[in-house]
Amino acid sequence: MIICSKLADFERAMCQLPKDCEIGFVPTMGALHNGHVSLVKKALKRTKYVIVSIFVNPTQFNNPMDLEKYPRTLEEDCNKLEQAGAYLVFAPGTHEIYPDTHSKQFDLGGLDKYGEGPSRPGHFNGVAQVVTRLFDIVKPTFAVFGQKDFQQLAIIKHLVQSLGYNTQIVTGNTVREKDGLAMSSRNMLLTKEQREAAPLIYKTLRKASAMAAQNLCSPNELCKWVIEQIDSNPLLETEYAQILDGSSLVLATSWQGHKELQLCVAVNAKPVRLIDNIKIK
Repeated sequence: MIICSKLADFERAMCQLPKDCEIGFVPTMGALHNGHVSLVKKALKRTKYVIVSIFVNPTQFNNPMDLEKYPRTLEEDCNKLEQAGAYLVFAPGTHEIYPDTHSKQFDLGGLDKYGEGPSRPGHFNGVAQVVTRLFDIVKPTFAVFGQKDFQQLAIIKHLVQSLGYNTQIVTGNTVREKDGLAMSSRNMLLTKEQREAAPLIYKTLRKASAMAAQNLCSPNELCKWVIEQIDSNPLLETEYAQILDGSSLVLATSWQGHKELQLCVAVNAKPVRLIDNIKIK
């Protein structure tokens, strides 16, 4: 497996690839877990030329403390990726990704109005900055993103279409621990007690999905119930629970008029922030 930290070295390595080969791309911020590995393996089903980036992107952190505490485990990450079968790891420094300025603003199509958008001002614009920059560098045939970051996935699909990137966006399923907690790099920051409490999030989402299928209450009432259930554990505090249209990401006020609906939550196990989602209609 090739490892590059400099852009010039990466470009030289890419020049050695066979002409017209498919290039699969999995962008990450490191601290890799089995969820990331599943994305790499999904890409490997299409091509052996799978590129993985490891870059903790400063522009998508609206909280400087969150950026500082974000786990960095490059050596361990590279070992996992070599075992998984990745072809190349690109682990650049900030100056390699943003040599000049990183203040470019993107039209996100209103997809950041709800969910993570209000809670994390500038977050999705930062995601757009780094993803478009990496796409310009890697020029992938396809890129794989996880369903856990449901809103991010929708915004990236919008960017690809609106900006004319010739890259297919492939969705990887959310990978969970045996107790249902969605795998996340931030899980390693949880205390033992918080880790024991955290599976309540997905357990509640599953119950909510069953309730929605039976039309037992309105979307607003269901979200209130979700918050009450999660907040019943003193170690968890729900930041939001929202039911969003699967395409437009607008807030659903009724069950009618939507092809697909996604229940999205953000929960604080202070200072760790966890997100999850589930399709309910």
